[in-house]
Amino acid sequence: MRKIVAGLFISLDGVTQAPDTWHFPYFNDEMGAAVGALSASADTMLLGRRTFEEFASYWPSATDEMAAQMNNTPKLVVSTTLDSVDHSQNSTLVEGDPIKSLTALKEGPGKDLSVVGSSTLVRSLLRAKVLDELHLLVHPIAVGHGARLFDEGETVPLELVSATTFSTGVLHTVYRPV
Repeated sequence: MRKIVAGLFISLDGVTQAPDTWHFPYFNDEMGAAVGALSASADTMLLGRRTFEEFASYWPSATDEMAAQMNNTPKLVVSTTLDSVDHSQNSTLVEGDPIKSLTALKEGPGKDLSVVGSSTLVRSLLRAKVLDELHLLVHPIAVGHGARLFDEGETVPLELVSATTFSTGVLHTVYRPV
């Protein structure tokens, strides 16, 4: 059975928005290995609308070492506002009830489904109890502004599965919903 696994860069104050503006000073081989392992365990990416639009505007014209992987990996886009994702390579809009569709996908063959970024989607998947693992790369910085993973709302109990400290002070924590 496949799992839905989310991986997020997050600051000490819970910010997940625009990690490109605060995350890179902490990126090293340890973090690269953790991100690479998450990527290797999945054969499909799940993206919310905002993350999909950011990816669609960057990756198709990118030439760095990750471009081929990002462009060739199938992407499922969960959105209530998009009508089409045809403009982006290997992208499919999840039709109908996304929770039912994703639950059915989990029952099928293949590797894990990886949620990349997409904090709103991660919250929705946690609420619906279909997210199997939450990997947080907690950076030792308080960003002070931007969207946070958890804002006002319901309580979400999680169980700590593992925690690793990188030499940069980043914590790689893995949680499972209780």
